[in-house]
Amino acid sequence: MLLDARITVGAVAAMTSHLARLDRVSYWYPNASEPALDAVSLDVDAGVTLVTGASGSGKSTLLRVFNGLVPHFHGGRITGTAHVYADDVFSTPTRRLASNVGFLFQDPELQSVYATVERDVAFGVENLGVPRNEMLLRVHDSLARAGIIHLRDRAVATLSGGERQRLALAGVLAMEPRMLVLDEPLSQLDDKGALSLVGLLSSLNERGTGIVMAEHRVEHVLRLATRTVHIEGGRVAGAPRPAQYSPPPPPREQHARDGAHAAEWAMRHVTCGIDTTPIVDIDVCGGGDVVVLCGANGSGKTTVLRTLAGLLRPLSGVVQRSPGRVAYLPQNPTALLHRPTVRAEIAWTVRHAAGDDTMAVEQALDAFHLRHVASSYPRDLSTGERQRAALAAVLAGGPKLALLDEPTRGMDAFARAALQRAIAVVCAGGGSVVLATHDRELTAAVADRVVELKDGIARPLRSAEAVHA
Repeated sequence: MLLDARITVGAVAAMTSHLARLDRVSYWYPNASEPALDAVSLDVDAGVTLVTGASGSGKSTLLRVFNGLVPHFHGGRITGTAHVYADDVFSTPTRRLASNVGFLFQDPELQSVYATVERDVAFGVENLGVPRNEMLLRVHDSLARAGIIHLRDRAVATLSGGERQRLALAGVLAMEPRMLVLDEPLSQLDDKGALSLVGLLSSLNERGTGIVMAEHRVEHVLRLATRTVHIEGGRVAGAPRPAQYSPPPPPREQHARDGAHAAEWAMRHVTCGIDTTPIVDIDVCGGGDVVVLCGANGSGKTTVLRTLAGLLRPLSGVVQRSPGRVAYLPQNPTALLHRPTVRAEIAWTVRHAAGDDTMAVEQALDAFHLRHVASSYPRDLSTGERQRAALAAVLAGGPKLALLDEPTRGMDAFARAALQRAIAVVCAGGGSVVLATHDRELTAAVADRVVELKDGIARPLRSAEAVHA
């Protein structure tokens, strides 16, 4: 790691009126020829700073400066100056920075350390050396504020994506930071959870906690923000420019399925879950259509997808699949990405689905706008770019059944349009799509049928009913 920064008395003195100050910060990841941040100057006050921008624009990199992950953890080269509460970020150990700055990662899976919820929340507080009695009070309070006190004894591995996101937040809150830095905190929350989190953040800010957050679901947080910072190409820019891409196809016509239609997949009177605890009783079937699973965090959407994919055995009932490839995108797309480049990920799928079809690989890269990162290591990409890479790898080669778990996680409008077009291509090729999502716009655009999971029961909805519920 190479540092090129000068600390001045004036810069430190100026911090008395700001929580954080960045002055012409430029940063290059190891072996990168282009900067991820380019001469960024930014003052952060005690309000709520909302950071917007396309996937890969530099939002996450910017946020990681505030707690020293950039540059201390990621390495690389950095220039300029950065201070948080008068601490020089470049020379202050991350342990000290963490005592002031609480950080919520885009991928909540990265923040879990212990196997059970309560123990995991206690981890950060223990590292601060907080006495046991106070630690127990903090853990209980943070679980309650995150809305997961009822999950305190659960195994972390059994939580849904939204529940994992709340768990990570509880762990951060328990440390009682002076400043919260949140990277896509709403990405996996249902609408109720998103509104609850916004209310909590508002309350924390009123009590003096400064907040910086990056978020694509801006409709929930715009009224909370006291300032908006837009990032383009690693630089602080003005208002976002109009997107330069073709619009998504119009919403698909919903079509009724008659009883004579031969189902390509079906779940008939299926009870499914982990161990002996049933999650949902479901009886649905389809062929050549798009079925959307909706429901609150923890309602069983992922369990249904995993059962349909054959990753979980049903506790009772019958799961039917016709011959053909079943493609599954998990909530954490990083679990799929193991090859050295994005192009290699897609080529592996195509090779096993249709042989060595170079054209299909190039089409997948273009469909998800990945050509500029085709030679990159997938796990080095931003969360939105990793999501697109995983979708391209899953959907390449035309699966017979595509199972997508929260496919718009971390996606900007540009990528959402690409996903909508990709779903249309799968269906045009005779495939079916089953997806779990909280995204009402996506549901309205692609769903032939909507199934709501609630209290262990699957209830068919009209698409309009699902969108406006």
